[in-house]
Amino acid sequence: MSLRWHILGAGNLGSLAGAALQRAGFDICHTGARHGAADASLHRHLIYPDGRQESCQWPGDTTGPITHLLIATKAQDTATALLPVLPRLRAAATLVRLQNGLGSLDGLPLPADCRIIEAISNSGAWRAGDTINVVAENPTWMGDGGAAALTPPDWFDALQPHWPALHWHVDMRRQQWLKLSVNAVINPLTALHDCPNGALCDDPALRAHAARLADEADQLLARLDPDWPNDTLVRALHLARATAQNTSSMRADYRAGRPTEIDYINGWLLRQAAPLALPMPAHAAIVAALH
Repeated sequence: MSLRWHILGAGNLGSLAGAALQRAGFDICHTGARHGAADASLHRHLIYPDGRQESCQWPGDTTGPITHLLIATKAQDTATALLPVLPRLRAAATLVRLQNGLGSLDGLPLPADCRIIEAISNSGAWRAGDTINVVAENPTWMGDGGAAALTPPDWFDALQPHWPALHWHVDMRRQQWLKLSVNAVINPLTALHDCPNGALCDDPALRAHAARLADEADQLLARLDPDWPNDTLVRALHLARATAQNTSSMRADYRAGRPTEIDYINGWLLRQAAPLALPMPAHAAIVAALH
């Protein structure tokens, strides 16, 4: 196919997405300067749970026009990475945001006519150099929630057979909130206490702290959505058990001294609570602690 995708942020999920787009026959290149010389070729070697291996080689492009852009940087890096790219966006460009958290595009001078598609992936992977070790290929949802939400873009049908468990979802807001509410419990607690996910189930003090964070999230989201299920703690503990030995991305960033996504997860909840005058002391405290 002649359609070209630019990838901004070829980390774990960005590389998985790029590999799926390449299998679908799209032309792939990376942009930005996070991976050495921005115009240099980028290599990724993916190892899947069933033993399959896949090699990808994507050229760099720092000057070409962009019609389709996959944004897979960490949320806190979005502005720095995206601003230099904005002048290259063509009219009615498509941006797919594959990131944890919400609000990473807020306030950025995006073209008024661009289509922003949100993507939520529950796949797991870790990287060692150029090798992406895929732990699990779990469902991914895409959708934009706009007037065209019922109709996926033309490229989606070509991509779906090559991206395991990829679905178009009309109500992406609910899917985003479901994931964010769980991340707002597991990620900051495991980062602050430097523990694997399963510790939230095994340690009574951590479980009690998780319950306070979950309760505050449910109170807020129920105010924003009367049909909110109020089950954040149940979902968080279920995921923590299923990934008991895993290290959350926030824990990994915090241990390495890197900025975390806290402002786009718990911080996003606090920003929604402020106009409602809804106190969220547990979330405010953990944001302050991780800063």
